[in-house]
Amino acid sequence: MAKQTVEALVEGGKATAAPPLGPALGPMGVNIGQVVAEINKKTAEFKGMQVPVKVIIDSETKKFEVTVGTPPASALIKKEAGVEKGSGNPLMDKIADLKIEQIIKISKMKQDSLLGKDNFSRVKEIIGTCDSMGVLVEGKQARETIADINKGMFKDKIQAGKTELTAEELKALEEERKKLEEEMKARRAEFEAKAKEIINSMTGKEPSAIRSKLREAKIPEKMIKELMPTEAAGAGAAAGGEKKPEAGKAAEAPKKEAAKKE
Repeated sequence: MAKQTVEALVEGGKATAAPPLGPALGPMGVNIGQVVAEINKKTAEFKGMQVPVKVIIDSETKKFEVTVGTPPASALIKKEAGVEKGSGNPLMDKIADLKIEQIIKISKMKQDSLLGKDNFSRVKEIIGTCDSMGVLVEGKQARETIADINKGMFKDKIQAGKTELTAEELKALEEERKKLEEEMKARRAEFEAKAKEIINSMTGKEPSAIRSKLREAKIPEKMIKELMPTEAAGAGAAAGGEKKPEAGKAAEAPKKEAAKKE
């Protein structure tokens, strides 16, 4: 029996007959409504995340099977952390704090696509991803939490695959997230005020010199880009200005030649 496969990326629990699914399934002769309903049923737990799905169709009987992949680890981390995006400056700005149970949960969901060969290595792999997003684990940065795991901390929970948190723990995590958010806002305001002070004090100076001064003051690169015009744009403008005299010379050349002939 010949089988055909349609692959698509859909929002968990919100697949529709619109592109990309509808046009791809139409020629297959299957009941698109039934396929969409099955996809939404199987992806409901991934609400708000993009999920890879496969629809395997028997060309003769038109029967179908839906298989669901898992979203990227970063998407699962954001869901557990209750944030929409990772930190723009993960080394300094921490946006959330996760418990080891949440890390274990994500590592189990991503088990088949992780490099780690056992529970401990997979958990540490997810913690590494948290670090690149500005997410703490058990109140610490990745290297510290990984060092704790290497010393034997959380051993029982990781071996048992514990993933459940109490209502009190969830409440504490939400309070910690709000606290980190306020700290990040205050730090950004401080950096912004300092950056504007430097820019104002160097009015008339070369943009490259101002940028260097901002970097010396440890202003985040993203903020520098927001507050300063790009050097490339300045260079482009300068280059454009230099072309005008050249154009003028080109226009004068025929006149000089004509004068010589006369």
